[in-house]
Amino acid sequence: MQETALFTLPDTNIQVLAPPAELDFFDRQSVQLASPVTPLAAWGAITGRPSRLLKFAFRIRDGISALFGVKKIGGFSSSARDGVAVGEKLDFFLVEHVAHDVLTLSERDTHLDVLTCISTQENTLTITSSVITHNTFGRVYMLPVAPAHKWIVRSNLRRIQKEYA
Repeated sequence: MQETALFTLPDTNIQVLAPPAELDFFDRQSVQLASPVTPLAAWGAITGRPSRLLKFAFRIRDGISALFGVKKIGGFSSSARDGVAVGEKLDFFLVEHVAHDVLTLSERDTHLDVLTCISTQENTLTITSSVITHNTFGRVYMLPVAPAHKWIVRSNLRRIQKEYA
């Protein structure tokens, strides 16, 4: 499995796997919050009380992927964290970068590389996901995952927006 260097989008603190034109999937969604939140607190809000939709999506993902020998990820553990460091795991994600305004998480395997960047700028919270596929399974996997992912992120951002209203 080849490691991919991180790329920072121009004029932002957002990290992705490569320039957007070189990605197989790119999604960036933002919400305005009434008060600032740290990227780790936003992560905790999403994973601490995952929606039924997210739990269901993980079950489907694990069930189908297991048929093709892909390891199960099981979803989120709901365990709160006060801090993280590069190289630690947050559930199935590896912490690649952490700063006061950025939390960058990856999951890499033989089929695809996924990078999720949770970033803040004043009261704006942004979740950016980038994917590079490595083979046919990775490309086919992303066909249903891409639209579902966008919908799930949008739903989670709305929920966080209500919590920090």
